[in-house]
Amino acid sequence: MTALTADDLRRLTAPTDFLDYESDPVQSFVDEAVGDRGADKRRLAVELYYAVRDEVFYEVYGADLSERGLRASHTAATRKGFCLHKSALYAAACRAVGIPARVHYGDVRNHLASDRLRAHIGGDVFFHGLNSVYLDGKWVKATPVFNKLLCRLYGMKPLEFDGVTDSLHHPFDDQGRQSMEFLTDHGGFDDVPYEFVMANMRRKHPGFLDAAGTGTVRGGSLAAEASV
Repeated sequence: MTALTADDLRRLTAPTDFLDYESDPVQSFVDEAVGDRGADKRRLAVELYYAVRDEVFYEVYGADLSERGLRASHTAATRKGFCLHKSALYAAACRAVGIPARVHYGDVRNHLASDRLRAHIGGDVFFHGLNSVYLDGKWVKATPVFNKLLCRLYGMKPLEFDGVTDSLHHPFDDQGRQSMEFLTDHGGFDDVPYEFVMANMRRKHPGFLDAAGTGTVRGGSLAAEASV
């Protein structure tokens, strides 16, 4: 167990530029997701996990990677995005109910991806966003990213979360074949480190970004490409 100080608790439950949970869209999202904000923190973390996982559609094409686009309020309003967007929303939503939360980043191999997306990405190693939340005296990793429909289309079981054990990645698909591998852990951050995130996207996935460099390429749907 790792006890947080009072200063830690204040810092890790405070709103930030990107984890802007005092905004109306995030507050509305939280109200829809949880039945009682005063419930047990683990229960709240789990309820919010499934809301972000399944009520925010995972889409990589035409995604807004501007500072505005990566704010939790934008994702709560649009209800779509990929790991970078959904991890910011989950951290903000957890903080809104008093759960210390951080955004976390890493590199993973063989994400949920079509051949077309791999061509844009430049291979099968992806810069990836997830979360860490502080529950019952310890940090637990959570990945509320890949919604149930997308997982079914790609032949994978959705990642579950119980608030006790890490929910990190899909090691195998439904046929038992290796599916994802966590390669590099870039660590956790109190707020979205925008320049760090975009530097990684520009360096690792230049073909995935639009001409302005603040969004992803358009003209596709990851769900539609699952059957191609």
